Amino acid sequence: MRIGLLTEGGYPYVSGDARLWCDRLVRGLEQHEFDIYALSRSEHQEDEGWVQLPPQVGRVITAPLWTAEDDGVVYGRRARRRFAESYGELASALCEGAVGDTSGESSATEADRFANALYGLAELARDEGGLVGALRSETAVRALERACRAPGARQTARAARVPELLAVAGHLERALRPLSLDWYEDDGLGAVDLCHATSGGPAALPGLLAHHFCGVPLLVTEYGVRLRTHYLADTESPPAVRSLLTAFHGRLATETYRRAAVVTPGNTHARR
Repeated sequence: MRIGLLTEGGYPYVSGDARLWCDRLVRGLEQHEFDIYALSRSEHQEDEGWVQLPPQVGRVITAPLWTAEDDGVVYGRRARRRFAESYGELASALCEGAVGDTSGESSATEADRFANALYGLAELARDEGGLVGALRSETAVRALERACRAPGARQTARAARVPELLAVAGHLERALRPLSLDWYEDDGLGAVDLCHATSGGPAALPGLLAHHFCGVPLLVTEYGVRLRTHYLADTESPPAVRSLLTAFHGRLATETYRRAAVVTPGNTHARR
């Protein structure tokens, strides 16, 4: 079996999270071939280099989450309209409904709305060559503002001011960078038999896109529960920012768990 191992800030970097667990996994499954797709968190992490890799690792493909150069892509009128529609739907899915509410028909509708918008953006990135410029544009901020002011938006979203909208738009631009990668072709993740994401969040996003574009099954191991990490880490942002970003990470986790063929805890702490 050829396995695409998806990591974020982890293996094969020397300072990566859960690198020892990943190394044991790869070495213990020596009968299988591994392609590693790694998202790095900082220039320092990249400069430190990789751990020694076993021979069953066929290739390592990396991309930085900490920076993204402007892709230089200039959208035509039709592409701009597609972006505005998909990003607007994504923003609306973050603004409506109670944060953390996972029950009922309305929650399923919001999950579908988020997923459709996410894959709409991914398809646009694939067709046009990237999303970096669009995600940084005034169009994105205005779409987010309209969603926050729309009827049905949560009170915390309606209270968002311009600096808070800019902060949220900046976070979404960074979180959605994997959508612009060229990993989802037949000679990339489309060539593996299974995607194994070593956590939820950004690491799982390429697996979702490989499943969407190529039908590759997704296995997620929550060695560190990324949704819980976000809840605990973001304590100083204004309420509107926390509300919208919590909604984003929650919707992404929901979509990951819905599409994954198997979700396993990496340790007893994650299982609890």
